[in-house]
Amino acid sequence: MAIDSAPAVKNVERANTLTPAPPKQTRLDSIDLVRGLIIVIMALDHVRDFFSERIHEDPTDLTKTTAAIFLTRWITHYCAPNFMFLAGSGAFLYGNRGRTKGQLSWFLFSRGVWLIFLEITVIRLSWGFDFNLHHWNTGIFWPIGCCMIALSALVLLPTSAIAAFGVVMIAYHNLLDGVTAAQVHELLSRATGGWIHLPEEWSKGLWSILHGPGEVLLWRDVAINGVTDNLTFSNGYRLIPWIGIIAAGYAFGAFYLLEPHKRRKELLGLGLALTAAFVVLRGANVYGDPNPRAVQERPGFTALSFLNCTKYPPSLAYNLMTIGPAIALLGVFEGVRGKWAQPLIVFGRVPLFFYLLHIPLIHGGIVLLDYLRYGWSPQANSGPWFDKSLDPPDYGVSLPTVYLLWVAVLLILYFPCAWFAEVKRRYRWAWLSYF
Repeated sequence: MAIDSAPAVKNVERANTLTPAPPKQTRLDSIDLVRGLIIVIMALDHVRDFFSERIHEDPTDLTKTTAAIFLTRWITHYCAPNFMFLAGSGAFLYGNRGRTKGQLSWFLFSRGVWLIFLEITVIRLSWGFDFNLHHWNTGIFWPIGCCMIALSALVLLPTSAIAAFGVVMIAYHNLLDGVTAAQVHELLSRATGGWIHLPEEWSKGLWSILHGPGEVLLWRDVAINGVTDNLTFSNGYRLIPWIGIIAAGYAFGAFYLLEPHKRRKELLGLGLALTAAFVVLRGANVYGDPNPRAVQERPGFTALSFLNCTKYPPSLAYNLMTIGPAIALLGVFEGVRGKWAQPLIVFGRVPLFFYLLHIPLIHGGIVLLDYLRYGWSPQANSGPWFDKSLDPPDYGVSLPTVYLLWVAVLLILYFPCAWFAEVKRRYRWAWLSYF
């Protein structure tokens, strides 16, 4: 992802000073449009998570899945990396509108803390309808918050340095795939010269947060509400590649210093180049993903194997496959107008508001359906990860019904989102920027 080699980044030294934008600069509809498309696709993934009759099966397991289910899951891979990437671009644009680097840094730090708080409270409760104080499992807003905090420090560097940092981290983090927690512990022990003895569990926990597998053991045998269990933390979004993505997205914001016609051309060229790089890299099957493509027995599934890249953590191939087409779409949608685009733009202007509404709506919907069908629900005090042995007969709904429910969710949420987007447009209250 050689963002720093693009012609637009010849302007990054201008961007380093966060040159004030024209006083009446308007929002960029193309970014809101793509972000809205991401939000809409994300909702499909979450409806499938809660409602699917294959709720306990991995939709990307090529030995069990169907092509329709795989592709329903695969298209949603475009959500997380592009949401993070555009969060970086949004930070660049926010700072470029008459704010100092210090002001931008504080905003990113405080918003990152706010997102982490929402993740471990409101969002966690929405997903589980319960609050297990022993096991802290978090989702996408944990890495977004952490990455914003990291970016709050990175923005003090020249934009070209941030670009290089992001690109290198994305391109080469797969070299760490074979590193184990034990090796990290040994390295940290040597680095401290024996003066500081770090427990091996701490090293393992640190590595699981940054790149490796596993959960973090915070404390053993903690008694809470009369129950004694280990205190743990887990999150599938390892921070090293995600910090690289938000940093690259920040540098990408320099494209929006270009004149629109030239920017459209540059975005199309970069997006298609990154997509072609994915095809070449995945075709070579040597580096870029710990899950090599392989010939499959079922017809057409070899092509699915080509697309089946690793998300946790997001591999180089995965990022090229998802971010490349999104950048091209930004070029395609440059200057786009029309009634068809308006709902997507509305969703794209209030992504956090949409997220905070759609999870309890979807979760509440499956609980209501379960009570109507069975008189009880395995997800009433859980989420879609409940024990398979609790499945009622014929649990869940078919894939076509999942799509119908997805459309219903979007229709229900459009009106409150349109209202809140108008509130954000009309009122410049500082707290609204945190939503």
